[in-house]
This record gives sequence, C-alpha cells and structure tokens, in this order.
Amino acid sequence: MKGKAQEISFKTEYIGNSGYYYLPPGEGPKERIGNAEGYAIVYQGALNMPLSVKTDKNNRPIVWGVGAGGTYVSLDNKHFTDDMVSEIMNLQIGLYHLRPLSEKWSMRASLGVGIFTPSTDFSKISFKNVLGSGGVVFIRHLTPNLDIGGGLAINSTLGYPMVFPAFYFNWKNERKFDINVELIEGLDASVGYDFNDRFKLSYAFQINGQVALLEKDGEDKIFSHQYIVTGFRPEIKFGKSGLSMTGMAGLNLYRPASYTDRTLKGIFASDNDYYFAVSPYVSLGLKMKF
Repeated sequence: MKGKAQEISFKTEYIGNSGYYYLPPGEGPKERIGNAEGYAIVYQGALNMPLSVKTDKNNRPIVWGVGAGGTYVSLDNKHFTDDMVSEIMNLQIGLYHLRPLSEKWSMRASLGVGIFTPSTDFSKISFKNVLGSGGVVFIRHLTPNLDIGGGLAINSTLGYPMVFPAFYFNWKNERKFDINVELIEGLDASVGYDFNDRFKLSYAFQINGQVALLEKDGEDKIFSHQYIVTGFRPEIKFGKSGLSMTGMAGLNLYRPASYTDRTLKGIFASDNDYYFAVSPYVSLGLKMKF
C-alpha cells in the first residue's frame, strides 16, 4: 500500500482549443453550438503527510495521515451566447487511513471536506460551496505482485450523501511491466514499463474533472468540467533525491462542460450533453517524496 512517505506534487495541464457541441438524446446527430469554442488550463497541487506510521507483525504499514489539495482551472470560452463559467477553484482537505486487515486483505479509507467555487474570491464563499466526501476500499492481495480491490466513495454534491462504486487494480510482473487501474477520484488507468531505475514510460487513460457550485437564475446549479484524455506518460526519477517529473502528451477525447440542476433528476438528465470536441492534450508535473 502507498502513503508511508510525505509527498508534495504540482501539475499543469493544457487542453487544446476545440468547438462546443450538443448531443441530443437518442440517435440524433451532434449539433455545433454556433461558433462557440474554448480551451482550458488546469493547475493542481497536493500534499500527502502521514501523521502516524506503524507496522504490524508482518511488517506491513498502518498509516494515519492528512491529505490536502487545490485545483485552479482557467476556461477560455469564446463566442458563447449564454454565460459560461470562466474559472473554477476546488480546495480539499481530509484524513486518510491505511491498514492491513489480515495476511491477504488491506483497507484504505478517507474522509474529507472541500470548497468548490466559480471564483477565487474567498469573500463569496458560502456554505453552499462546501461538500463532504469519503470512501473505503478493501484490497485483496492475490499474489505478491497482484492487488485488486473495491468499495464505495461518497460525496454530498446534492446536499445529501450519494454513494458511488470504487475500484482498485495493481499488477506488476518480473519483467518491469505493470498495469494500474484506480477508480476512486476519477479514473486513472495505465500500462507501463520501467526501462531502468530512473525512466518509466506508460500509456495512460484518464478521466478527471472539477465542479463549481453556484446560483444561476435564482436556482442552485452545478457547473461540471470533465475531460477524458489518453496518451503517453513518461516519468523521470532524479536519483535518490525523491524528486520525479512526469509528463503526458496525447489527446483530449471528450470534454463535457455544462450546467445541471443540483438535484438527483438534474444529475441524470439526458438533455445536458454539451461538450468540447477532440483536441490536443499535454501535461507536466513534479513530485517530491521525503
């Protein structure tokens, strides 16, 4: 299990310019929304800090820690007739716990709170911008190089808790190949190869996103910004310093961005499929472990 070391990371993502479309329910063809288009730049930072680290009789870690993160998104939207969110700020902090349950089972749990706004103006933050979240994943250690797990993730986007499935898969063979799939906060799936102790190359598929909770036309709304990206992801480790650099170059396959009502019906509505089309995608990140 991960989480024994203090870790600080920073990442910047660029999602290239593309047109804005609407996909009607059913079999209708997609429709271009006038000349509307846009690109996005995402800045992310995170801190993972263990507060207590112990080991059991099998020398496996028992960890209590605090995690904090922040994301700022700049949305450059052009030629829209309706008001569009131009920036998003998400700030989160939480407590996490890792522990073995038996020789073959482990548990990973978290509980946190976050602020989700369409502005960086802290004076405009209200209780409506605050969400709670949590989750628990039970991991089965099938073999020394294969872990698989599942559980539940919870958030309060609608003002009351909603439960979603969570999934974890990690496999690494003796020839330096590995496969990782994690569906907890978004999706991160990759197939990688360690060329040596300092360089790894992966092909990755990711689903990520941010939300802003706001009031529009007198009603509580959610503005969601998501993106599905795929591409090659190299990672360079700088010796034993704990510093590593990761990049990714590929395509944004699908980038939904739209308002929905902050209700259960609004979340699952079939008439809000507005999205930006395929575009280039690049990212660059730094990570430091202590």
